Amino acid sequence: MASSRAGNPRTSVWLAGKTAPKRKSEGPGGGLDRRRIVATTVRLLDAEGLAKFSMRRLAAELGVTAMSVYWYVENKDDLLELALDEVCAEMAVPDPADEGADWRDQLRQLAAEYRTMLVGHPWVAQLVGRYLNIGPHSMAFSETALLVMRRSGLGQEAMSGALNAIFQFVYGFSTVEGLYRDRCRAAGLTEDEYLKQVTDMVSTGPEFTETYQEAAGMVQARAADSVAAMRERDFAFALDTVIAGLETMRDRPGSGTSGQ
Repeated sequence: MASSRAGNPRTSVWLAGKTAPKRKSEGPGGGLDRRRIVATTVRLLDAEGLAKFSMRRLAAELGVTAMSVYWYVENKDDLLELALDEVCAEMAVPDPADEGADWRDQLRQLAAEYRTMLVGHPWVAQLVGRYLNIGPHSMAFSETALLVMRRSGLGQEAMSGALNAIFQFVYGFSTVEGLYRDRCRAAGLTEDEYLKQVTDMVSTGPEFTETYQEAAGMVQARAADSVAAMRERDFAFALDTVIAGLETMRDRPGSGTSGQ
């Protein structure tokens, strides 16, 4: 739901000032608590996707009534926001206070962790931006990213744009990666099998080889690689390109560097 009542837009479960209720018993299945509810929510979202998720489906998986779930979370929005922060805990972060570490390598680690989380939980891409995403695990990741970016020497006014360049690139790359995997699963093919079918059609179709020679040539040149190998190479090169761009902007006169 977008709001609890007309004219009062929803903000965040983290700003509601509510504490998780204490554990209570519910039927023969034993105790029920918010931690179990959130963990089950994540598992269902991973297995079935966001479109099929409902509070009724969750309650059935938990073996309780739907009303029992609402004793722990006020609504579906709150629960999805809790699940979103829960998976953010999976992202390992570097130590921004480690002066011996290269900030570029630390950015690469953060980007790789974000990508792994997004690909591992495809539903997250649909929730980012829908919610404020200011839970403790998400904020810990964001705080580390800010501290690492500050070590780059970029000025305060450039920090937001620099972080957007990194993480919106990762978001887009990972979202497409997840959609491609979904397409392959729907076709009943592995990623490499699907790519081979596409490559074969492009290589033999005159509408491609004659009209779109550059695109057809690239497809043919990459045909020998696995999808995983191509993806890793592309991600690493693109990420290095973004980081190199940040360095260039940092060193450009009048860019507002921090003076570090």
